[in-house]
Amino acid sequence: MISITRLWCGAGFEGDALRYGEKNHHNAFKVEKSAATRRPIVVWNCTRRCNLSCVHCYSSSKDKHYPDEMSTGQGKMLVDQLADFNVPVLLFSGGEPLIREDIFTIADYAREKGIRPVISTNGTLITEAKAKALKKSGFAYVGISLDGIGDVNDRFRGKKGAFREALKGFRACTSIGLKVGLRFVLTQRNVDDIDRILDFIDEEGVNRACFYHLVPSGRGENMKGDLLTPEVAQKAIYKVMDRAMDFHKRGKTKDILTVDNHCDGVAIYLRLKKENPEKAEKVLSLLEWNGGGAFSTGVGIGCVDWFGNVHPDQFWRDQILGNVRNRSFGDIWMDRSNPLMDGLKDRLHLLKGKCGSCRFKKACGGSLRVRAQKINGDPWSSDPGCYISDEDCGWSGE
Repeated sequence: MISITRLWCGAGFEGDALRYGEKNHHNAFKVEKSAATRRPIVVWNCTRRCNLSCVHCYSSSKDKHYPDEMSTGQGKMLVDQLADFNVPVLLFSGGEPLIREDIFTIADYAREKGIRPVISTNGTLITEAKAKALKKSGFAYVGISLDGIGDVNDRFRGKKGAFREALKGFRACTSIGLKVGLRFVLTQRNVDDIDRILDFIDEEGVNRACFYHLVPSGRGENMKGDLLTPEVAQKAIYKVMDRAMDFHKRGKTKDILTVDNHCDGVAIYLRLKKENPEKAEKVLSLLEWNGGGAFSTGVGIGCVDWFGNVHPDQFWRDQILGNVRNRSFGDIWMDRSNPLMDGLKDRLHLLKGKCGSCRFKKACGGSLRVRAQKINGDPWSSDPGCYISDEDCGWSGE
Protein backbone atom coordinates (compact mmCIF):
# COMPACT_ATOMS: atom_id res chain seq x y z
CA MET A 1 0.00 0.00 0.00
CA ILE A 2 1.05 3.58 -0.71
CA SER A 3 -0.18 6.03 1.92
CA ILE A 4 -1.03 9.25 0.11
CA THR A 5 -2.09 10.77 3.41
CA ARG A 6 1.35 10.12 4.92
CA LEU A 7 3.60 10.79 1.93
CA TRP A 8 1.75 13.64 0.26
CA CYS A 9 -0.12 15.26 3.15
CA GLY A 10 2.33 14.48 5.96
CA ALA A 11 -0.28 13.03 8.35
CA GLY A 12 0.39 9.84 10.29
CA PHE A 13 -1.74 6.74 10.67
CA GLU A 14 -1.47 3.43 12.47
CA GLY A 15 -0.10 1.55 9.48
CA ASP A 16 3.02 3.72 9.32
CA ALA A 17 4.87 1.36 11.64
CA LEU A 18 4.48 -1.49 9.14
CA ARG A 19 4.88 0.57 5.97
CA TYR A 20 7.63 3.01 6.84
CA GLY A 21 9.11 1.96 10.17
CA GLU A 22 7.79 5.13 11.79
CA LYS A 23 6.65 5.52 15.36
CA ASN A 24 3.74 7.84 16.06
CA HIS A 25 0.84 8.09 18.48
CA HIS A 26 -1.41 6.19 16.05
CA ASN A 27 0.70 3.03 16.10
CA ALA A 28 -1.24 -0.20 16.54
CA PHE A 29 1.72 -2.31 15.45
CA LYS A 30 5.30 -2.60 16.60
CA VAL A 31 7.73 -0.46 14.65
CA GLU A 32 9.56 -2.66 12.17
CA LYS A 33 13.34 -2.46 11.84
CA SER A 34 13.25 -3.57 8.22
CA ALA A 35 10.54 -4.12 5.64
CA ALA A 36 12.50 -7.12 4.40
CA THR A 37 12.12 -9.03 7.67
CA ARG A 38 8.53 -8.22 8.62
CA ARG A 39 6.05 -11.08 8.85
CA PRO A 40 3.39 -11.18 6.15
CA ILE A 41 -0.14 -9.94 6.40
CA VAL A 42 -2.12 -13.04 5.44
CA VAL A 43 -5.21 -12.95 3.26
CA TRP A 44 -7.41 -15.95 4.04
CA ASN A 45 -9.96 -16.62 1.34
CA CYS A 46 -12.08 -18.43 3.88
CA THR A 47 -14.77 -19.35 1.35
CA ARG A 48 -15.08 -19.19 -2.41
CA ARG A 49 -18.85 -18.77 -2.34
CA CYS A 50 -20.21 -15.26 -2.97
CA ASN A 51 -23.67 -13.78 -3.28
CA LEU A 52 -22.47 -11.55 -6.13
CA SER A 53 -20.67 -12.17 -9.42
CA CYS A 54 -18.18 -9.33 -9.90
CA VAL A 55 -16.61 -8.88 -13.32
CA HIS A 56 -13.09 -8.50 -11.88
CA CYS A 57 -13.24 -11.23 -9.20
CA TYR A 58 -9.79 -12.82 -8.82
CA SER A 59 -11.32 -16.01 -7.41
CA SER A 60 -14.04 -16.31 -10.08
CA SER A 61 -16.57 -16.87 -7.29
CA LYS A 62 -20.22 -17.75 -7.74
CA ASP A 63 -23.24 -18.20 -5.47
CA LYS A 64 -22.91 -21.96 -5.12
CA HIS A 65 -21.56 -24.51 -2.67
CA TYR A 66 -17.88 -25.37 -3.07
CA PRO A 67 -16.97 -28.69 -1.40
CA ASP A 68 -14.03 -29.41 0.91
CA GLU A 69 -13.51 -25.89 2.20
CA MET A 70 -11.60 -25.62 5.48
CA SER A 71 -13.65 -26.48 8.57
CA THR A 72 -13.89 -24.47 11.79
CA GLY A 73 -11.26 -26.67 13.39
CA GLN A 74 -8.94 -26.27 10.42
CA GLY A 75 -9.50 -22.52 10.50
CA LYS A 76 -8.38 -22.45 14.11
CA MET A 77 -5.41 -24.64 13.19
CA LEU A 78 -4.45 -22.02 10.59
CA VAL A 79 -4.70 -19.30 13.23
CA ASP A 80 -2.38 -21.32 15.50
CA GLN A 81 0.14 -21.61 12.67
CA LEU A 82 -0.02 -17.89 11.93
CA ALA A 83 0.37 -17.03 15.61
CA ASP A 84 3.42 -19.30 15.85
CA PHE A 85 4.87 -17.42 12.86
CA ASN A 86 4.08 -14.00 14.44
CA VAL A 87 1.75 -12.90 11.64
CA PRO A 88 0.33 -9.49 12.69
CA VAL A 89 -2.90 -9.36 10.64
CA LEU A 90 -5.35 -11.92 9.26
CA LEU A 91 -7.55 -10.55 6.49
CA PHE A 92 -10.75 -12.56 6.07
CA SER A 93 -11.72 -12.46 2.41
CA GLY A 94 -13.52 -14.65 -0.09
CA GLY A 95 -15.70 -15.01 -2.07
CA GLU A 96 -17.85 -13.27 0.48
CA PRO A 97 -16.47 -14.05 3.96
CA LEU A 98 -19.71 -13.18 5.78
CA ILE A 99 -21.30 -16.24 4.17
CA ARG A 100 -19.20 -18.36 6.58
CA GLU A 101 -21.33 -18.98 9.67
CA ASP A 102 -18.27 -19.55 11.88
CA ILE A 103 -16.38 -16.41 10.88
CA PHE A 104 -16.93 -14.71 14.24
CA THR A 105 -15.80 -17.81 16.13
CA ILE A 106 -12.53 -17.93 14.17
CA ALA A 107 -12.03 -14.15 14.40
CA ASP A 108 -12.48 -14.35 18.19
CA TYR A 109 -9.84 -17.07 18.27
CA ALA A 110 -7.43 -15.01 16.14
CA ARG A 111 -7.78 -12.03 18.46
CA GLU A 112 -7.15 -14.25 21.50
CA LYS A 113 -3.97 -15.44 19.79
CA GLY A 114 -2.74 -11.87 19.32
CA ILE A 115 -3.57 -11.58 15.62
CA ARG A 116 -5.48 -8.54 14.39
CA PRO A 117 -8.58 -9.65 12.40
CA VAL A 118 -9.79 -7.48 9.50
CA ILE A 119 -12.28 -8.24 6.76
CA SER A 120 -12.81 -7.51 3.07
CA THR A 121 -16.46 -7.75 2.07
CA ASN A 122 -18.88 -6.54 -0.58
CA GLY A 123 -20.93 -5.08 2.27
CA THR A 124 -24.31 -6.27 1.04
CA LEU A 125 -24.78 -8.72 3.93
CA ILE A 126 -23.91 -6.27 6.73
CA THR A 127 -27.04 -5.64 8.74
CA GLU A 128 -27.10 -3.77 12.05
CA ALA A 129 -26.82 -7.12 13.83
CA LYS A 130 -23.86 -8.20 11.66
CA ALA A 131 -22.09 -4.89 12.27
CA LYS A 132 -22.46 -5.37 16.02
CA ALA A 133 -21.13 -8.92 15.72
CA LEU A 134 -18.13 -7.67 13.76
CA LYS A 135 -17.38 -5.13 16.47
CA LYS A 136 -17.86 -7.66 19.27
CA SER A 137 -15.46 -10.10 17.60
CA GLY A 138 -12.80 -7.41 17.54
CA PHE A 139 -12.54 -6.82 13.80
CA ALA A 140 -10.17 -3.86 13.68
CA TYR A 141 -11.27 -2.82 10.22
CA VAL A 142 -14.05 -3.55 7.73
CA GLY A 143 -13.17 -2.90 4.08
CA ILE A 144 -16.21 -2.66 1.83
CA SER A 145 -15.74 -2.89 -1.93
CA LEU A 146 -17.50 -0.24 -3.97
CA ASP A 147 -16.47 0.29 -7.58
CA GLY A 148 -18.64 3.25 -8.43
CA ILE A 149 -21.79 5.05 -7.41
CA GLY A 150 -25.22 3.58 -8.15
CA ASP A 151 -25.50 1.71 -11.42
CA VAL A 152 -21.74 1.86 -12.03
CA ASN A 153 -21.16 -0.33 -8.98
CA ASP A 154 -24.12 -2.57 -9.81
CA ARG A 155 -22.68 -3.36 -13.24
CA PHE A 156 -19.39 -4.39 -11.64
CA ARG A 157 -21.20 -6.55 -9.09
CA GLY A 158 -23.57 -8.22 -11.49
CA LYS A 159 -26.60 -7.37 -9.36
CA LYS A 160 -29.11 -4.54 -9.49
CA GLY A 161 -29.36 -2.91 -6.08
CA ALA A 162 -25.89 -3.98 -4.89
CA PHE A 163 -24.93 -0.33 -4.32
CA ARG A 164 -27.99 0.30 -2.19
CA GLU A 165 -27.30 -2.80 -0.08
CA ALA A 166 -23.62 -1.89 0.36
CA LEU A 167 -24.63 1.62 1.42
CA LYS A 168 -26.70 0.09 4.22
CA GLY A 169 -23.61 -1.89 5.21
CA PHE A 170 -21.47 1.26 5.41
CA ARG A 171 -24.08 3.01 7.51
CA ALA A 172 -24.51 0.04 9.84
CA CYS A 173 -20.77 0.15 10.56
CA THR A 174 -20.37 3.90 10.95
CA SER A 175 -23.44 4.13 13.20
CA ILE A 176 -21.71 2.05 15.90
CA GLY A 177 -18.20 3.47 15.47
CA LEU A 178 -16.79 0.42 13.67
CA LYS A 179 -13.80 1.41 11.54
CA VAL A 180 -14.83 1.02 7.92
CA GLY A 181 -13.12 1.85 4.66
CA LEU A 182 -13.99 1.87 0.98
CA ARG A 183 -12.14 -0.29 -1.59
CA PHE A 184 -12.27 0.89 -5.21
CA VAL A 185 -10.62 -0.84 -8.21
CA LEU A 186 -9.42 1.64 -10.82
CA THR A 187 -10.40 0.65 -14.38
CA GLN A 188 -11.33 2.40 -17.60
CA ARG A 189 -14.98 1.66 -16.74
CA ASN A 190 -15.11 3.65 -13.52
CA VAL A 191 -12.16 6.06 -13.38
CA ASP A 192 -14.54 8.99 -13.94
CA ASP A 193 -16.25 8.15 -10.63
CA ILE A 194 -13.25 9.05 -8.43
CA ASP A 195 -14.67 12.41 -7.35
CA ARG A 196 -18.05 10.87 -6.61
CA ILE A 197 -16.40 8.14 -4.54
CA LEU A 198 -14.45 10.71 -2.50
CA ASP A 199 -17.61 12.78 -2.08
CA PHE A 200 -19.28 9.59 -0.83
CA ILE A 201 -16.73 8.95 1.94
CA ASP A 202 -16.99 12.60 2.96
CA GLU A 203 -20.78 12.59 3.13
CA GLU A 204 -21.05 9.17 4.80
CA GLY A 205 -18.37 9.72 7.44
CA VAL A 206 -16.10 6.98 6.06
CA ASN A 207 -12.53 7.71 7.08
CA ARG A 208 -10.54 5.42 4.81
CA ALA A 209 -10.40 4.80 1.07
CA CYS A 210 -8.12 2.41 -0.83
CA PHE A 211 -7.74 2.83 -4.59
CA TYR A 212 -6.64 -0.47 -6.12
CA HIS A 213 -5.05 -0.78 -9.55
CA LEU A 214 -6.64 -3.57 -11.58
CA VAL A 215 -4.94 -6.98 -11.49
CA PRO A 216 -6.26 -9.16 -14.34
CA SER A 217 -6.63 -12.42 -12.43
CA GLY A 218 -9.52 -14.89 -12.24
CA ARG A 219 -12.55 -13.40 -14.01
CA GLY A 220 -10.52 -10.22 -14.20
CA GLU A 221 -8.38 -11.81 -16.93
CA ASN A 222 -11.18 -10.76 -19.28
CA MET A 223 -10.51 -7.12 -18.34
CA LYS A 224 -6.94 -6.68 -19.57
CA GLY A 225 -8.23 -3.99 -21.92
CA ASP A 226 -9.60 -2.09 -18.91
CA LEU A 227 -6.16 -1.30 -17.46
CA LEU A 228 -5.66 2.46 -17.25
CA THR A 229 -3.43 4.00 -19.88
CA PRO A 230 -0.35 5.77 -18.44
CA GLU A 231 -1.88 9.20 -19.03
CA VAL A 232 -5.19 8.30 -17.40
CA ALA A 233 -3.47 6.54 -14.49
CA GLN A 234 -1.34 9.57 -13.65
CA LYS A 235 -4.31 11.94 -13.86
CA ALA A 236 -6.32 9.61 -11.61
CA ILE A 237 -3.62 9.43 -8.94
CA TYR A 238 -3.06 13.19 -9.08
CA LYS A 239 -6.80 13.67 -8.57
CA VAL A 240 -6.74 11.37 -5.53
CA MET A 241 -3.72 13.28 -4.19
CA ASP A 242 -5.45 16.64 -4.63
CA ARG A 243 -8.60 15.46 -2.90
CA ALA A 244 -6.60 13.92 -0.06
CA MET A 245 -4.83 17.24 0.48
CA ASP A 246 -8.18 19.03 0.45
CA PHE A 247 -9.45 16.71 3.20
CA HIS A 248 -6.25 17.31 5.17
CA LYS A 249 -6.41 21.10 4.88
CA ARG A 250 -10.04 21.07 6.02
CA GLY A 251 -9.08 19.07 9.10
CA LYS A 252 -10.88 15.93 7.96
CA THR A 253 -9.15 12.74 9.06
CA LYS A 254 -9.16 10.55 5.96
CA ASP A 255 -6.67 7.75 5.42
CA ILE A 256 -6.25 7.66 1.62
CA LEU A 257 -4.17 4.86 0.10
CA THR A 258 -3.43 3.24 -3.23
CA VAL A 259 -2.78 -0.46 -3.68
CA ASP A 260 -1.18 -2.85 -6.20
CA ASN A 261 0.97 -0.32 -8.02
CA HIS A 262 4.05 0.92 -6.20
CA CYS A 263 4.92 3.43 -8.91
CA ASP A 264 2.26 5.59 -7.23
CA GLY A 265 4.90 6.35 -4.61
CA VAL A 266 7.32 7.43 -7.33
CA ALA A 267 4.59 9.66 -8.79
CA ILE A 268 4.23 11.35 -5.41
CA TYR A 269 8.00 11.84 -5.18
CA LEU A 270 8.29 13.32 -8.68
CA ARG A 271 5.47 15.78 -8.05
CA LEU A 272 6.96 16.77 -4.70
CA LYS A 273 10.35 17.26 -6.34
CA LYS A 274 8.82 20.09 -8.36
CA GLU A 275 6.75 21.57 -5.56
CA ASN A 276 8.70 20.81 -2.35
CA PRO A 277 12.19 19.36 -3.04
CA GLU A 278 13.19 19.02 0.62
CA LYS A 279 10.06 17.04 1.46
CA ALA A 280 10.54 14.98 -1.71
CA GLU A 281 13.85 13.55 -0.50
CA LYS A 282 12.32 12.56 2.84
CA VAL A 283 9.50 10.80 1.02
CA LEU A 284 11.97 8.98 -1.22
CA SER A 285 13.78 7.66 1.86
CA LEU A 286 10.47 6.32 3.24
CA LEU A 287 9.67 4.66 -0.08
CA GLU A 288 13.11 3.04 -0.18
CA TRP A 289 12.68 1.80 3.40
CA ASN A 290 9.37 0.26 2.35
CA GLY A 291 10.89 -1.28 -0.77
CA GLY A 292 7.63 -1.33 -2.71
CA GLY A 293 6.92 -4.58 -4.52
CA ALA A 294 10.25 -6.08 -3.45
CA PHE A 295 8.87 -6.68 0.04
CA SER A 296 5.23 -7.24 -0.89
CA THR A 297 4.13 -10.43 -2.70
CA GLY A 298 5.93 -13.45 -1.25
CA VAL A 299 7.41 -11.39 1.59
CA GLY A 300 5.03 -8.92 3.26
CA ILE A 301 1.73 -10.34 2.05
CA GLY A 302 0.61 -13.91 1.45
CA CYS A 303 -2.56 -15.86 0.83
CA VAL A 304 -4.25 -19.04 2.06
CA ASP A 305 -7.26 -20.19 0.08
CA TRP A 306 -10.44 -22.04 1.09
CA PHE A 307 -8.70 -25.43 0.66
CA GLY A 308 -5.67 -24.42 2.73
CA ASN A 309 -3.37 -23.89 -0.25
CA VAL A 310 -0.73 -21.19 0.23
CA HIS A 311 -0.13 -18.71 -2.60
CA PRO A 312 2.41 -15.86 -2.99
CA ASP A 313 -0.56 -13.47 -2.93
CA GLN A 314 -4.29 -13.61 -3.54
CA PHE A 315 -3.97 -13.04 -7.29
CA TRP A 316 -1.51 -15.86 -7.96
CA ARG A 317 -4.02 -18.73 -7.76
CA ASP A 318 -2.07 -21.00 -10.11
CA GLN A 319 1.01 -20.98 -7.86
CA ILE A 320 0.50 -23.40 -4.94
CA LEU A 321 3.40 -23.46 -2.48
CA GLY A 322 1.96 -26.03 -0.07
CA ASN A 323 -1.09 -26.71 2.09
CA VAL A 324 -1.57 -25.80 5.75
CA ARG A 325 -3.55 -29.00 6.37
CA ASN A 326 -0.32 -31.00 6.21
CA ARG A 327 2.46 -28.45 6.71
CA SER A 328 2.71 -25.27 8.78
CA PHE A 329 2.29 -21.91 7.10
CA GLY A 330 5.64 -20.68 8.43
CA ASP A 331 7.53 -23.64 6.97
CA ILE A 332 5.80 -23.20 3.62
CA TRP A 333 6.42 -19.46 3.58
CA MET A 334 10.12 -19.68 4.30
CA ASP A 335 10.76 -22.56 1.88
CA ARG A 336 12.59 -21.22 -1.18
CA SER A 337 12.70 -24.46 -3.14
CA ASN A 338 9.94 -23.14 -5.43
CA PRO A 339 11.75 -21.08 -8.12
CA LEU A 340 9.09 -18.36 -8.22
CA MET A 341 9.01 -17.98 -4.44
CA ASP A 342 12.81 -17.91 -4.36
CA GLY A 343 12.78 -15.13 -6.94
CA LEU A 344 10.10 -13.14 -5.12
CA LYS A 345 12.19 -13.17 -1.95
CA ASP A 346 15.07 -11.50 -3.80
CA ARG A 347 13.75 -10.09 -7.03
CA LEU A 348 15.53 -6.85 -7.90
CA HIS A 349 18.35 -8.50 -9.84
CA LEU A 350 15.81 -10.55 -11.82
CA LEU A 351 13.82 -7.60 -13.15
CA LYS A 352 14.01 -6.95 -16.88
CA GLY A 353 13.36 -4.08 -19.25
CA LYS A 354 12.16 -0.80 -17.85
CA CYS A 355 11.73 -2.21 -14.32
CA GLY A 356 15.20 -3.69 -14.38
CA SER A 357 16.84 -0.41 -15.40
CA CYS A 358 14.62 2.00 -13.46
CA ARG A 359 16.44 4.43 -11.19
CA PHE A 360 13.58 4.08 -8.70
CA LYS A 361 13.94 0.32 -8.41
CA LYS A 362 14.73 0.52 -4.68
CA ALA A 363 11.57 2.56 -4.06
CA CYS A 364 9.13 0.73 -6.35
CA GLY A 365 10.64 -2.76 -6.20
CA GLY A 366 9.33 -3.67 -9.63
CA SER A 367 5.75 -3.23 -8.40
CA LEU A 368 3.41 -6.17 -9.08
CA ARG A 369 5.01 -9.29 -10.55
CA VAL A 370 1.71 -11.12 -11.04
CA ARG A 371 0.47 -8.39 -13.40
CA ALA A 372 3.65 -8.80 -15.45
CA GLN A 373 3.04 -12.56 -15.54
CA LYS A 374 -0.63 -12.28 -16.49
CA ILE A 375 -0.07 -9.80 -19.31
CA ASN A 376 3.48 -10.46 -20.53
CA GLY A 377 3.83 -14.14 -19.61
CA ASP A 378 7.05 -13.38 -17.68
CA PRO A 379 7.02 -12.59 -13.94
CA TRP A 380 10.27 -10.62 -14.20
CA SER A 381 9.27 -8.41 -17.15
CA SER A 382 8.24 -4.79 -16.73
CA ASP A 383 4.98 -4.18 -14.89
CA PRO A 384 2.41 -3.14 -17.55
CA GLY A 385 0.77 -0.93 -14.93
CA CYS A 386 3.74 1.45 -14.71
CA TYR A 387 2.88 4.96 -15.88
CA ILE A 388 6.12 6.74 -14.97
CA SER A 389 7.73 8.10 -18.13
CA ASP A 390 10.77 6.42 -19.64
CA GLU A 391 12.69 9.66 -19.15
CA ASP A 392 11.87 9.89 -15.44
CA CYS A 393 12.79 6.21 -14.97
CA GLY A 394 16.05 6.62 -16.86
CA TRP A 395 15.02 3.97 -19.40
CA SER A 396 16.29 4.29 -22.95
CA GLY A 397 14.06 1.52 -24.29
CA GLU A 398 16.98 -0.75 -25.11
